[in-house]
Amino acid sequence: MFRRERSLPLRGSAAALCNNLSVLQVPARNLTHFGVVHGPSAQLLSAAPEGVPLAQRKLHAKEGAGVSPPLITQVHWCVLPFRVLLVLTSHRGIQMYESDGSVMVYWHALDSGDASPVFPFHSQYRLCLPEELLPVAASSVWDCVADMVTADDSGLLCVWRSGPEFKLMTQIPGFGVPCPSVQLWHGTVAAGYGDGQVRLYEASTGTLHVQISAHARAICALDLAPEVGKLLSAAEDTFVHIWKLSRSPESGHTEVEHCHGECVPDTQVCGARFCDPSGSSFAVTGYDLAEILRFSSV
Repeated sequence: MFRRERSLPLRGSAAALCNNLSVLQVPARNLTHFGVVHGPSAQLLSAAPEGVPLAQRKLHAKEGAGVSPPLITQVHWCVLPFRVLLVLTSHRGIQMYESDGSVMVYWHALDSGDASPVFPFHSQYRLCLPEELLPVAASSVWDCVADMVTADDSGLLCVWRSGPEFKLMTQIPGFGVPCPSVQLWHGTVAAGYGDGQVRLYEASTGTLHVQISAHARAICALDLAPEVGKLLSAAEDTFVHIWKLSRSPESGHTEVEHCHGECVPDTQVCGARFCDPSGSSFAVTGYDLAEILRFSSV
C-alpha cells in the first residue's frame, strides 16, 4: 500500500507529453532530483526526503535552425558507468548537461530541413536516432539477452544487442496503436500502448507472455524498479498501477501480480516514475498540474 506524501510545487505546470517526468536519486547527498517539461523549457527541482524543495532551475531549448520556437520533448537523466548526464531532446536537437543542469557539455542540432522530432532515449550507449523514433529503453549491463528496445507510433518494437555496432535481434509487430513507453527487465520487454494495454514479451524471440487490460485510456508512462521487478504504469484515465513481475521457475515465462492502484482525481496523468530502485516510492505529474505528487509505501 502507498500513501500520499507532501507534494512538490512547480513554477510552471507539466506539458501534455508522455513520460513527462524524470527522477534521479542521489543517495550520497540524500537528495532526489525531478525534471518536468513545460513548452520550450524544462524545470529541474531538488528535494530532501521529507519533500522540502531545496533548489529549482530552468533550462531552455536552444534555437537551432528554423523559425518557430523550439519545444522540448523530453528531459531525462542518463546514468553512465563513469558519470551522470542530463539530456534534453527537442524539435531542434539534443542538449546534454552535467547532472545538475549547470553546464552544457554537448549540443547536436538537427538540420533545418529535418521535420521529424527528436524523442526520448534512455541508454548507456551512444546512439544514432532513426526518424519517427518514439521511446527507447535500455536494460541493465547485467542483462545478457538484450540491451535496448525501441518503439514507434505503429507499435512496432525492435530489440537490439550492443557491440561495436548495434545489432537488431528481433522485431515485434505492432497493432496499429502507438507505444509511448517501453522497459526491459531480465530479458522481458514491457510495452505500454495507446489502447491501455500492457504487454510482456520475451526479448529474444518476441513471444507474447502476458497481456493486461491495465487502463481505460492511453498509457502515458511505464517505469521499472529493477531491484524488485516492480512495474509502474500510468495513463490518461487518472490511474497509476504497480505490478510485480517474476519469472516462473517451471516455464521460464514472466508472471504478473497486481500490487497497487492509485487514482489521481480530475487529472490527466502524463508522467510517473519510481523514486528509488526498490520501488518503495513514486511520483506523478499531470497536464496543467503545477505540482509533483509523491507517494510512499506504508
